[in-house]
Amino acid sequence: MSLVSSHSPHGQSSLRTVQVLGGGNARSSAHVRSLASGLVARGVRVTVCAPAEADRTYDFTGTGAEHVHVPRSSDPGAVAALRAICADADLVHAHGLHASFRAALALSGRRTPFVVTWHDRAHADGARAHLLRLLERRVVKAATVVLGASSDLVDRARRRGARDARLAAVALPVSRRSPEAEELDRPGLKIRAELGATERPLLMAVGSLDRHRGYETLLDATRVWRRLDPVPLVVIAGEGPLRAVLQRRIEDEGLPVRLIGRRENVAQLLAAADVALLPSSWESRSVLAQEALHARVPLVATRVGGIPELVGDAAELVPYGDAEALAEAVTGLLGDPGRCEELKDRGTRQAATWPTEDETVAQVLSVYDELTQPRVLI
Repeated sequence: MSLVSSHSPHGQSSLRTVQVLGGGNARSSAHVRSLASGLVARGVRVTVCAPAEADRTYDFTGTGAEHVHVPRSSDPGAVAALRAICADADLVHAHGLHASFRAALALSGRRTPFVVTWHDRAHADGARAHLLRLLERRVVKAATVVLGASSDLVDRARRRGARDARLAAVALPVSRRSPEAEELDRPGLKIRAELGATERPLLMAVGSLDRHRGYETLLDATRVWRRLDPVPLVVIAGEGPLRAVLQRRIEDEGLPVRLIGRRENVAQLLAAADVALLPSSWESRSVLAQEALHARVPLVATRVGGIPELVGDAAELVPYGDAEALAEAVTGLLGDPGRCEELKDRGTRQAATWPTEDETVAQVLSVYDELTQPRVLI
């Protein structure tokens, strides 16, 4: 008796995977594109179930995967469509809580191996927080394996009842930009001029304008920086429900802060900054933190979630909600070029320890092999 490999170097494969994606999270969408590309290159058949707009943005079909439009909603029609797509799948892999819940409903009563990746966690209060906990329990109990992007997500899955939860750090996809564009943006002078920070420090934060991002604490901290000469400019890239509240406060208090909306050139914005800011109440493998260290930009972040594990000693970490500590850390960096250079060097070394896209694909594929090999005994 022998085992037949579930994938082959010749592109012939008996393994068919279905990737289920909600489509609303940039981090998980980029990961699914990277994963699909790597799996197809290894001879695995991949079907990506996601809203049509997600395929237009991330071009899953461009990787060689099949894309099937499945809306975000969990109505019976969407679940029935997903159930039909998964009918002959060897393995189903869902990304994010709501996509995982739909996949769990679609797979109910079947023995198909079911892998769930948690890239992040949902944020909610009151009755909605209770509902999210129920969804989490339902998903992890249905999953064969739960993969968490950070150790605290793995712990969370275990607390919710996961029978098998493992750490699976997700690689930051490599930016696909032309050499000409890289050369143009390297100095960052054009971006700084557009933002109004040619002769003043530029502090950059990126993320949705939601309460858990800690931007109200960030605005508190800017009161201290107004006493500096020149006064640093804080730029926040992102959109969300708090935009009107934050903008009103910026105007009423005359704070040196600009809200510039959602931007696609996050890596270039960060590369132009003097300091990157991450004041969130919780993060897993923050894209901003990874981009900042790759770009050799000093980072000030809150000591929460997966941030300490991700950045090690390559950033200044402060307690969440402590505007005084945040202001002091940034002021210290702006006045200490030597410390900034030290953090840049540490950031380069820390980034070198993170998994590559190829290593991420290899780890996921090893889980697939583990769960599907017994099915192809001959």
